[in-house]
Amino acid sequence: MRTKRFLTALTAAALTAAMATPAVTAAHPGQHGPLDGHLLGPGAWGDLQLLGKADLTDTDDLIADVAIDPRSTHAYLANWGKPTCDANREDGDPDAGAYVVDITDLANPRRIGFIPHSQDSRPGEGMQAVPIGTRFYNGTMLVMNNEHCGKNGKGGVSLYDVSNPAKPVKLSEHFGDRANLSLGDSNDIHSAFAWDAGANAYVVVTDNFESGGPDVDILDITNPRRPRLIHEIDINAAYPQLTQPQLGLTQVFLHDMTVKRINGHWVLLLSYWDGGYIQFNVDNPTQPTLIGDTDFSHPDPQLLESTGQARTPEGNGHQAEFTSDDEYFLGTDEDFTPYGATDFAISTGASAGPYPSVPVPGSAPIVVLSDEVLNGPVVYGGYGCPDSAAVPTPGSIPGYEASLQPGEERIVVLQRGPAGDPSAPEPACFPGQKAHQAVTAGWDAVVVVQRHGGPENPPYCGSGGFDDLVVAVCTSHEAYHRMFGTPVSTTYPDGPAIGTVGERVRATAAFDGWGYVHLFANRLDAGGKFPELDTYAIEEGMGEARAVGFGDLTVHEVATDPNHARRAYLSYYSGGMRALEIMCTGPDSCELVETGGYLSPTGNDFWGVEAFTRDGTTYVAGSDRDDGLYLFSTTR
Repeated sequence: MRTKRFLTALTAAALTAAMATPAVTAAHPGQHGPLDGHLLGPGAWGDLQLLGKADLTDTDDLIADVAIDPRSTHAYLANWGKPTCDANREDGDPDAGAYVVDITDLANPRRIGFIPHSQDSRPGEGMQAVPIGTRFYNGTMLVMNNEHCGKNGKGGVSLYDVSNPAKPVKLSEHFGDRANLSLGDSNDIHSAFAWDAGANAYVVVTDNFESGGPDVDILDITNPRRPRLIHEIDINAAYPQLTQPQLGLTQVFLHDMTVKRINGHWVLLLSYWDGGYIQFNVDNPTQPTLIGDTDFSHPDPQLLESTGQARTPEGNGHQAEFTSDDEYFLGTDEDFTPYGATDFAISTGASAGPYPSVPVPGSAPIVVLSDEVLNGPVVYGGYGCPDSAAVPTPGSIPGYEASLQPGEERIVVLQRGPAGDPSAPEPACFPGQKAHQAVTAGWDAVVVVQRHGGPENPPYCGSGGFDDLVVAVCTSHEAYHRMFGTPVSTTYPDGPAIGTVGERVRATAAFDGWGYVHLFANRLDAGGKFPELDTYAIEEGMGEARAVGFGDLTVHEVATDPNHARRAYLSYYSGGMRALEIMCTGPDSCELVETGGYLSPTGNDFWGVEAFTRDGTTYVAGSDRDDGLYLFSTTR
């Protein structure tokens, strides 16, 4: 395994020097420096060169995925409208939906339209433009996911005819599984991928509501005006042998997918988070059959090579694509928490001792605290969502602030959810929204606890939605009860009253790097697994020196080159856009080599990446969360 290799004139040392000084906004600096900021780059290097860009927004974190139409004349970028879907009226940004950008002139892309989503519904990960030809429809279809971000939100998949990109026509919207009738519409979906199988067309989606259960939903869209659900796959129930709970990899749910015709068969490639990367034959989408899957290597190969630490792999299988010759596939593990595996303990009382815990992705790491330790007495604050019962202030708890010892933080405990609690009918929210309520009330840090029925070892309390720089740790439902001396319960009502003071807790964290890339051979070994051949991470993402204050240094997505079987491109958030080549000396001896990239002198935050062809030449599109569309040429 290797961390990083350059074939260009730009050396690793030169690049590191070019990125050495981040542009940051000082905020709660702590011992490890400011939390906010970006890596600063030299612009383009190697065989990736900037052609043009379209500025679409003045609002940070507004842009999500990018899709290119098959004619390579237009791009579509998701505007996901912040966690609450609010439009930024000052900057003139619309509510959530999709920007339409004319890229006929690659050097001068320009916005020509906008496709609005329903109120309080937003697209994000599931953006695709695909040619579909059936007896009911023939044209270019734009596929988008829908997730709730307000009380009027709706889920499901939305389909648009963009054969004329200047005049998109709605075919259908908010279709999907309706298992959660309380939503009043189809379940939220996080991603979607459609394919034309000849006489029929289909779309596979991620069912957020049934995450960890039958969350692989396949819809027939042969008539795109009347999609219908035809099959669901419950990986956990039907294929328990695919998981690795012995390594603590228990967050097993669908995140993303792709479908491709390989050797005469339709192959569905699922990115199944801690379950790894899984392939099914979907020649008959109503009866998918398992082909094989991957395992996460133990110890974590990238961390072992980069730092010498032998640690358990983190999983986080996010998105994957096959190479154009189908010989390999690359998977991206998205990990927003460079400090992981927190050592969490209740330090006082009858239940003192260690409990399982993980960081909450998007929150500040414990190491930003001056003593790099989270400790102090806890207070129960309820669910902490915007519509939940108010989080109490520390000053409203008799004797609480007087009990704080030097170096201790004011810590509020907030429960994941609500979901199924008759005393809390309000909608659930992101942990970052809970943290905002806590910060507003005057708390220094948050312990988020798993609701009963969720994964316990390790726990999972959700991720994202953070606009505040605040430390947050997730622990189990059992620990929640032990902190407050209440019986461990699996029914409602559940736990202590809001404002109850509990025991003291203590937590620390260790650096374990950001998310990175896997290379797999697309053939099964004797054990029915796709063998892993190499991993790749940017150097800055595997060193603690840039763990805080330089933006998110995890990989997000990969796009393989349609014209070169050994080429791929990565959107690496604050690490910029990267170009890779697969170099092999034998069937089992391959490595991922970086050949070029782009990182603006003022920093980037790349979410999506798509490689497309025009006149036989490969070009690359990237969506920057804070900016808009970037277009790159690939030189050899």
